[in-house]
Amino acid sequence: MFKRYFNLTRMEFVLYLREPSGFFFTLIFPLLLMMLFGSIWGNDPFPGENFGYIDFAVPAFIGIVILTTGISGLTTSIAAYREKGILRRFKSAPISPLLVLTAELSSLFIITVLGMLLLLAAGVIVFGMRFYGNIPEVFFAFVLSTLSISALGFIPASLAPTARSAMIISNVMYFPMLFLSGAALPREMLPSFLKSFSQILPLTHVIELLQGLWLGGHLWEYPVQILVLCGVTVAGFAFAAKYFIWE
Repeated sequence: MFKRYFNLTRMEFVLYLREPSGFFFTLIFPLLLMMLFGSIWGNDPFPGENFGYIDFAVPAFIGIVILTTGISGLTTSIAAYREKGILRRFKSAPISPLLVLTAELSSLFIITVLGMLLLLAAGVIVFGMRFYGNIPEVFFAFVLSTLSISALGFIPASLAPTARSAMIISNVMYFPMLFLSGAALPREMLPSFLKSFSQILPLTHVIELLQGLWLGGHLWEYPVQILVLCGVTVAGFAFAAKYFIWE
């Protein structure tokens, strides 16, 4: 069982990295954004604070990686398998369907970790990034955030009949969260009505949680964010368990 899981995960990982758009938007695009904005604003501490722009923004760029793998990557990959009949063959093969989906999630999680490590390395080497948080708490928040956004991606992935339709649906979900959650641009730049709207976006809670912990906060200070992300995780996987279409 473990050997099959390992082989499937490795196969999914390699296939994802061979896809130019997936590779670029997961690993390169967030890094380019960080380098661009970091070159503009630098990382000198804000007045009255002990952290600068990069210290504050790196968790948001990590949120972009989580968003890309959990929404775009997961949705289009599963829909493409459905369109090509691969899911149907998996279901009839002597391989547990749950094993297939777990391997898909595992490969995307590894890619998400890789994207995060690239951002951290660039942040430290280029901008002298500082970290004030607790590593286990930040890692827990990272795992929860990745699970919640992936669970959200499973909702359209469960139903989209083709890769093209999945791409359209994922873009409708992706771009509002990218620009309104604080991922690409600070939420402080948004007008008040968009700030209020952004509170319904799961990625907003991901970034609030990651940024707060990164700058020295603790998990118990963010009960709303944790509850929202746990709720999204349960709802997304429950939806997939009930409505997932294999053909």
